[in-house]
Amino acid sequence: MNSKTPGLYIHIPFCLSKCPYCDFYSATSISAIPAFLNGLFSEMEIYRHRFDPFDTVYLGGGTPSLLSPEQLEDILINVRKNFDLIPNTEITLEANPADLNPPFLESILEMGMNRINIGIQSFDEKILRFLGRRHSKKQAISAIETSRKAGFNNIGLDLIYGVPDQGIMSWLDTLGQALVFSPEHLSCYQLTLEAETPLGIRRQAGEFSVPGDELQYEFFMKTSGFLEEAGYIHYEVSNFARGIEHFSRHNQKYWDHSPYLGLGPSAHSFRANQRWWNHRSFDQYLASINAGNLPVQETETLTIEQLRLEALYLGLRTKKGVSLDDFKNQYACDLFTEKKELLAKLEEVGFISIRGGFLYPTQNGLAIADSLSLI
Repeated sequence: MNSKTPGLYIHIPFCLSKCPYCDFYSATSISAIPAFLNGLFSEMEIYRHRFDPFDTVYLGGGTPSLLSPEQLEDILINVRKNFDLIPNTEITLEANPADLNPPFLESILEMGMNRINIGIQSFDEKILRFLGRRHSKKQAISAIETSRKAGFNNIGLDLIYGVPDQGIMSWLDTLGQALVFSPEHLSCYQLTLEAETPLGIRRQAGEFSVPGDELQYEFFMKTSGFLEEAGYIHYEVSNFARGIEHFSRHNQKYWDHSPYLGLGPSAHSFRANQRWWNHRSFDQYLASINAGNLPVQETETLTIEQLRLEALYLGLRTKKGVSLDDFKNQYACDLFTEKKELLAKLEEVGFISIRGGFLYPTQNGLAIADSLSLI
């Protein structure tokens, strides 16, 4: 059994409008929220006592900030009723800038939410329109300022780069505008378009193109250099923090094989060598719960080989890297001996560094992290 502390993820599957690049499951009919909450609370009851105490709770989506403070408080009340939380648990709410106002923010802070992650994406009106966001630059700025004034001292911002016709200088200007607010955390994601999304369909039709590999690499390296120079730690491929204490405690669980429980439609869970995920369909999710069953669509049991590959893939996405001793003890694989020649080549060309018994990705290595894991 994994002795690491588990995290709790709750998927709130509602949006007022669907962003044309988003592949996450969500519905735009908010009239179903009461039925969803009843189902969610029943799912919590089924899982009661099945997990060790949590030290992170993450409300993602969808758009969790669509819910009223009363509905969000009901969620936390039911979480505390069904699960044990360790003192100083990190409780995060994902939010759309358009939803944030002083009364809302003061309410969620008072009920125990201590971290807010705001989906800014850009401070450029043209890019916001292209991405189909329902907030403006003015609302983005107001949301950050209002969150700070309300008392949040752990604010994360999500930003997207690699948008068609976006130049490097325009992107660095966006980063500069973000730094004005000294956010504790920044997630900088490269725009990726799944084929079935509206923007994916438009791209396939030739309406626009996205940056090629060379330009994507330049975006990545400029982002890393710019933010590290400003004092941020580039601790995972897409994530930066203003100090170790501001690393996303919850997200780190996904990168080091910590157990986590996912509740709500399409949510994923993991523990030991088991991974399972809920029905993506809201109707199927509710039907399972109303029948007294867990709303699990599928379960997979990972082999030691699969766990080993995942541990390498995930570890090489982080600044922390991979402990060679831990890897050997847990997965019966001595990387340093079995992959000695390949590791030497990767170190020579500057993709990895081996020191103190750890295998680290360099900044160049983080840029090609997905390929590095193939060692």
